[in-house]
Amino acid sequence: MKYLKLKEKQQKEINDFPFGFAFSNEQFKDMMKKFGLKEKDTDKIYSIGAGGYIRKTDSEAMHNMFKRHREEIENEIKNDKDGTGFIYEMFRYELSNHEYCVTYDIEPTLDALGLTLDEINKHQNLVMGLKKALDEYKD
Repeated sequence: MKYLKLKEKQQKEINDFPFGFAFSNEQFKDMMKKFGLKEKDTDKIYSIGAGGYIRKTDSEAMHNMFKRHREEIENEIKNDKDGTGFIYEMFRYELSNHEYCVTYDIEPTLDALGLTLDEINKHQNLVMGLKKALDEYKD
């Protein structure tokens, strides 16, 4: 699956990125030490929310990584002219991952992909890929 391989590649890059997480003072001290900083060097880090932090010096690299990840997905979508390849795999994977077979709610899938039905309806390849993936759930 092309979609799954791309997701796995991107996840590996995220896992390898120097994020830090701290939910207690002790964890914060350990994280700062791993960052090569002193505990009081809070002016050298950014909070990314949910207990996550990055060094300010890594900020541009993080933004570039996430921008490239979005562009990689967008390019694969654009290159799948009829929606039966990458787009179909993308929808099929995310529908399954978000338990569409149980809930029949498409919103979690769309949220995970950063798409809306209005956006999908503007692109025939997205419409066809989603339709093909949803057809697998018909009785």
